[in-house]
Amino acid sequence: MVRVSDLETSLEFYCQHLGLVEQRRVDVKAGRFTLVFLGAPGNPEAQVELTHNWDPESYAGGRNFGHLAYEVEDLYATCQRLQDAGVPINRPPRDGHMAFVRSPDGISIELLQKGGALPVQEPWKSMENIGEW
Repeated sequence: MVRVSDLETSLEFYCQHLGLVEQRRVDVKAGRFTLVFLGAPGNPEAQVELTHNWDPESYAGGRNFGHLAYEVEDLYATCQRLQDAGVPINRPPRDGHMAFVRSPDGISIELLQKGGALPVQEPWKSMENIGEW
């Protein structure tokens, strides 16, 4: 479960940018929160639960939740697509195997190359880390 402060911004990040698919949504009026369950394409059982509390709250840090890991078909193409969408690449995929980005709420997301590392290539090889990952 990941708490999110802006549900629409978070859905854009997780669905449009990372490619997860909304599986179901539950509005709990008595508790004043919404649960949205997201699954990976072709593996809907591997779900991420987004919890949006309707009353404003501040979620600092993000790393205190550890991180989420998400396997992708082409790490370089995914990082390029995310970067083009304005998502900072905190730990570039220098090794062709792993990268880290952050969600709008500061949650660290690890991207892993499916099936083993890709050959090392520029510009990723020379990129420095930015921020935390």
